[in-house]
Amino acid sequence: MSRVESISVVPPAAPSGAAFNPKRQLAAAMIGNVLEYYDFIVYAFLASILARKFFHGDEVSGLLASFAAFGVGFLARPLGGAIIGRIGDKLGRRAALQLTIFGMGLGTIGIGLLPTYETIGIMAPILLVAMRLVQGLAAGGEWGSATAFIVESAPPNKRGFFGGLGQASIAAATLLSSVIVGIVTYVFTAEQMDAWAWRVPFLLGAIILPVGVYMRRNLAETPAFTEAQAAPQAVAPMPKGEAVRLMSKAFGFTIIWTVSYYLMLSYMPTFLTKYAGLTPTQALTSNSVALVVLVLSTPFFGWLSDRIGRKPLLLVCCVVFALLAYPLFRLILESRSFYTIMAIQIFFNIFIASFSGAAPATLCELFPTKSRTTLLSIGYSLATAIFGGFAPFIATYLIDRTGSPIAPTYYVIAAAVISGVVIWGFRETAHEKLA
Repeated sequence: MSRVESISVVPPAAPSGAAFNPKRQLAAAMIGNVLEYYDFIVYAFLASILARKFFHGDEVSGLLASFAAFGVGFLARPLGGAIIGRIGDKLGRRAALQLTIFGMGLGTIGIGLLPTYETIGIMAPILLVAMRLVQGLAAGGEWGSATAFIVESAPPNKRGFFGGLGQASIAAATLLSSVIVGIVTYVFTAEQMDAWAWRVPFLLGAIILPVGVYMRRNLAETPAFTEAQAAPQAVAPMPKGEAVRLMSKAFGFTIIWTVSYYLMLSYMPTFLTKYAGLTPTQALTSNSVALVVLVLSTPFFGWLSDRIGRKPLLLVCCVVFALLAYPLFRLILESRSFYTIMAIQIFFNIFIASFSGAAPATLCELFPTKSRTTLLSIGYSLATAIFGGFAPFIATYLIDRTGSPIAPTYYVIAAAVISGVVIWGFRETAHEKLA
């Protein structure tokens, strides 16, 4: 794969008002990730209630509509990635990160305040979709900007470890969402949840938004970005064909990552309660335990990728999902045992962690600094929008059409095969300098 050449320059002085400190950079980005992705993901855990509150029709059509609205948030991500990624490449990573957290907070608080279908009729789902679009625009710029910021802030031999920690913070946001929704469903009765308590997890965004803004206000720019700005002639403009080729590789790379993540984590509580015989509290508990494993193991796999390379960890995830998704999902459905199901979720999450640990650094190493956040955000967000955001919808649709709860595994297997083929063609970049 051709790479754009760069020249070595003396590391720049830190921007005024913010001294560069890799650990401080990482901590601020991670905390911001947790707060922002909590806002985006909490919707999935309340999809069943939102289906009743905002959509009119039978149970299946309401759930499909609710998951479609969940997916709409992902449709806006490529546009958000293009706009905010461009800001990140032109004005700096920290400017992009400050913008995304405001957009996410606005969308989340808005959902918590929306009137329901019973109150305002068809305007309720329209406004819900509008809030998801706002969230999607912010999330589209967040992942690429935050990932580039974290990996570029890392020492050269710790890009995988730093990237893994950043990705662990996103998993921690999913965990936080699961725990908070679990607490709320435990504390309040089903009647209270249906009447008003479903709003509580969303309105927490009003409390956590100022924390994220504060954490990101005084960040220093990354050395890689500052070097590129200081030497504007060092990197030639990338031909459009090359940009499309690299984004296509990122797109194919991301498919199994986003499908496994959103099916195994965001959709799983709904699947387990509807088809595996678990109560909502059991399903959220199992999900939360598996998420703890994911959060704790992702940085380890990032560290391991710095030593043995990225490709082995990425490919083993693809192989596991291609070969074991079907038999293990069948075991979930046949056992209907809380502890068996939790063990299977933990098993899958270990391999999601192997991918998540190596993936951020791999994707950053694919693109040159001058266009990294734009191309990275678009390639990743397109795959996430098409295959991840609509994964719960597709799973629900496949089950409805086939009459078999095992049907979503076909989607997982196809995703694993496609990404495995793409990743096989990647060059190992763990020990190369960022371009």
